Amino acid sequence: MKRSELPTPCFIVSEAALRYNLNILSRLQLRTGCRILLAQKAFSMFRTYPLIKQYLAGASASGLFEARLAHEEMGGENHVFSPAYTDDEMRELVKICDHIVFNSFAQLQKHIAACKEAGVSVGIRVNPECSTQEGHEIYDPCAPFSRLGVTRANFRTDLLDGVEGLHFHTLCEQNSDDLVKTFETFERDFGEYLPQMKWLNLGGGHHITKPDYDIYALDELLYYIRAKYPNLTIYLEPGEAIALNAGWLDATVLDIVDNGMPILILDASAACHMPDVLEMPYRPPLIDAGEPDEKNVTCRLAARTCLAGDVIGDYSFETMPQIGDRLSFGDMAIYSMVKTNTFNGMPLPAIALQREDGECELVKTFGYEDFKGRLS
Repeated sequence: MKRSELPTPCFIVSEAALRYNLNILSRLQLRTGCRILLAQKAFSMFRTYPLIKQYLAGASASGLFEARLAHEEMGGENHVFSPAYTDDEMRELVKICDHIVFNSFAQLQKHIAACKEAGVSVGIRVNPECSTQEGHEIYDPCAPFSRLGVTRANFRTDLLDGVEGLHFHTLCEQNSDDLVKTFETFERDFGEYLPQMKWLNLGGGHHITKPDYDIYALDELLYYIRAKYPNLTIYLEPGEAIALNAGWLDATVLDIVDNGMPILILDASAACHMPDVLEMPYRPPLIDAGEPDEKNVTCRLAARTCLAGDVIGDYSFETMPQIGDRLSFGDMAIYSMVKTNTFNGMPLPAIALQREDGECELVKTFGYEDFKGRLS
């Protein structure tokens, strides 16, 4: 199937772009000895897992359902972290996960017996209290009063029996300098416990496959950790680095209204199909379009929901778009499919995979029953 034949709205993931990113990550593993996991919270299109598992060590999950998906579709190592687990969840998780990370010593005490009985490797998430975010507190696990991770003041050395790993996750789409800074703080406050551990998880948020990422600084940090703590297996669990710039959201112009500027009404929605546009907020790239006023005509792109603020952004074009035109938003593989919703009864976008020869496979379409089934 040709891309122009796909329905809209539609998420389209490029197999070639995924392989490009995976090759970078695979070489990082070979050079440094680290093990890289797919963070499914960013990208869970399991149709691509047969490709991903050729390159990576496994997957990480943020709860039971993601852990089940990795167990069923990915194979390899299966790690899970959640701020809290129920007893029912833990009974299933110990059967399908090889690493379980706890957010508090209370949760550790509650569930460690089940983990030991199942032979699961147990870890504790710590909070280095080292904020490197700029302007996005919603994504900062080290912000004041954060619920994520144990601070040094609350760390319980008397409860480390059976704990085999430490985990911290503080980054969000950041470069290696922020990881280096964070590790320095982490090592100062928690380094004394590393000789007794078997593994260290440096979390996600590493923009490793972004063109300006300083991968040499990352290499040097990983070499340093391995040399000083040879007992440790080092894990990274990026999500965006795996599917960065590997997908699009194609949409169709349904109507054009005018209120001081042309406003294109699309069949795609920021609120329903790419909520990070409103949460970050950010303006997604639009293929063949420019910044406002950069080209001949500037238009606002918006959705057909009732939410007045369901606006994707302002873009400029060489010629005025027309009703029926297809538009394509870039970098729509990460934090897109995993966060869609059916507010207003909006149809969910279809999902397609673009093969390396350019042909497209329509993987999934959604309809009324998908909306209704979530509410009954």
